[in-house]
Amino acid sequence: MSIEPEAPEPRWAVPPVGGWTADDLDTLPNLPPHTELIDGSLVFVSPQTLFHSRAVSFFEWQLQSLAPPDLDVVREFTIDIDRFNRPEPDVIVVHGEIVQDPDQTRFPAESVLLAVEVVSPESRSRDRETKPVKYARVKIPHFWRVENHDGRAVVYVFELEPATGAYTSTGIFHDRMKVSVPFEVDLDLTAITPRRRAPDPR
Repeated sequence: MSIEPEAPEPRWAVPPVGGWTADDLDTLPNLPPHTELIDGSLVFVSPQTLFHSRAVSFFEWQLQSLAPPDLDVVREFTIDIDRFNRPEPDVIVVHGEIVQDPDQTRFPAESVLLAVEVVSPESRSRDRETKPVKYARVKIPHFWRVENHDGRAVVYVFELEPATGAYTSTGIFHDRMKVSVPFEVDLDLTAITPRRRAPDPR
């Protein structure tokens, strides 16, 4: 009677005393795509919903088309908050001069003008509570949170209040989003979720 070999148990990276650092994300082997570092702990992304995918693509392309020439728009790219925090916003708008090397793996937080997070069920507390506090602490001027309300996108817009160093709400947008900062934006949010249809042949 032959004995089937046992499958090897997965080897998980054991964090060092004090937790992982921002530099470790570039050197740890076999990390899943889009791994973030929050308070020295690795955060793995669960499979994304169709809403999340379409919303991220929508904001990436729309902001690229509207941003002034001195700004650049990048999706799913990590930023350095501090030694133990390197989150990955879904979309960021950065000062163009910081985009220099195709081998870059992160940007300094001070180069970020806008961070956009599209909320997933597993990321709700991070996107609503943890990340905004960290983004405000490093003075990212604008933060947008995009949520799925019954299949339709709702965008919560925040701006950094200089006196308190915290974000203050400047608007909640349902079908149409129109803001003047960090640059002029006028978006049809209803375009995020409908599937594409073949043109009517008539």
